[in-house]
Amino acid sequence: MNDDQVISQLSALAQATRFGVFKLLIRQGEAGMPAGAIAEALGVPQNTLSTHLNILSNAGLVSSRREGRSLIYSVAINETRSFLNYLVNDCCEGHPELCDLSVESTKPC
Repeated sequence: MNDDQVISQLSALAQATRFGVFKLLIRQGEAGMPAGAIAEALGVPQNTLSTHLNILSNAGLVSSRREGRSLIYSVAINETRSFLNYLVNDCCEGHPELCDLSVESTKPC
């Protein structure tokens, strides 16, 4: 993982529909969802969704597999883990405690 890859992934997620797709798919786990079901769940036209899925795929955050006539999309778990680890470990210079992202640490004093 390097800065360019992370910037690509952050850019892919920095749009409301794509972030919604990512959140929806991460909840589905490895089972994933067909493109049509994603479009229906998010209320997005299928042609628009196709563009968003392509951007997420190019960033390495989403993968697809063919099942019959359907494309099933799921979050690329290993790539997502690497992305999150990079943010916490590299950005915190190997001291993840500096980046304590727990809910408790974000509560106002």
